[in-house]
Amino acid sequence: MKTGLVLEGGAMRGLFTAGVLDVFMEQGIEFAAACGISAGASFGCNIKSKQIGRTLRYNLKYSKDPRYGSLKNWLKTGDLFDAKFCYDTLPYELDPFDCETFESNPMDFYVGTTDVETGKCVYHKCTDGRREDIRWIQASASMPVVSKPVEIDGHAYLDGGISDSVPFAFMESIGFDRNVIVLTQPKGYRKHPGKHKTAMRVMLRKYPAVARAIEARPVMYNRQMVDIDQREKAGTALVIRPEESLGIGHTENDPAELQRVYDLGREVALKRLDEVKAYLNT
Repeated sequence: MKTGLVLEGGAMRGLFTAGVLDVFMEQGIEFAAACGISAGASFGCNIKSKQIGRTLRYNLKYSKDPRYGSLKNWLKTGDLFDAKFCYDTLPYELDPFDCETFESNPMDFYVGTTDVETGKCVYHKCTDGRREDIRWIQASASMPVVSKPVEIDGHAYLDGGISDSVPFAFMESIGFDRNVIVLTQPKGYRKHPGKHKTAMRVMLRKYPAVARAIEARPVMYNRQMVDIDQREKAGTALVIRPEESLGIGHTENDPAELQRVYDLGREVALKRLDEVKAYLNT
C-alpha cells in the first residue's frame, strides 16, 4: 500500500496547510507523492523543494505590497494578483524557489487545474519547479473572475478547486490507496449553493463550462466530504483539518492574521504528530 499527501486549496486558508507542512518537514516526514489544488499547489510545492518557512516568510513580507494583490491590479490587468510579480519576480528574485532541490527530490508532486473549455480537472506532474511547472501552479491558483485564464500548450486553465476541490480520488487512481489529507475547513463543513448564479454566468459568459462547474461545485464538494469521512473511518485516510473555522478571507493581507492561521496549522500538526507517524509506519 502506498501513502500520499493530498492538499486542499482555500486561498489564504492555505497558511494553515503551510503550518502543517513545515512541521512535517521539520520532523522528516516524507511522502512518495503529493497533489495540491489551488493554494494547496502554490503553497504546498515548498514541501518538495524542502523550504521550511518559505510560504509564511514571503506572505508576511509582501502581503501589503500592491503587486501581490490589489483591486488596482485587477482593474488594470484582469488579475487580482500580479502574475509577473507572483510567478516570476517573487520565486526567481525576491525569495528564490529551490528548483535544484525540487528536481532532485524523488517525491512526485502533482497539481490540478480546470480546463476552461471542458470544466474538467487536468493534472500535471511538476518535475523541475521551473517555468513550465510554475505556469501550472499559477493556473491551479487562478481564481475565476479575478484572474485571467492561464494559457499552456494551446489550452486555457483556471483554479483547480472549481472541478476537484480535494484530489484524493486522483491520488487513488494513480495507486495511492492510503492518504494523509490536509483540509482547510473544519469537520462537518458543507458548501451551500451560490446566491449570484446569474451574475456569475454573465461574468463567465466566455467560459460556460467553468460557470456550470462552479454551480455544481457545492454538490461535488459535499460529496467529497462524505467520501473522505468514510475513508477516515475505514482507516484509508488520515485527515488533518482545523478544529474550527479559520475565519480568514480569501484576500487577507494582515500579517497578524496570516501568522495566526499558520500557527494554527502548526498547532494541529504537532498535536497529531504521533498519529501521523504511526499511520505512515503501518
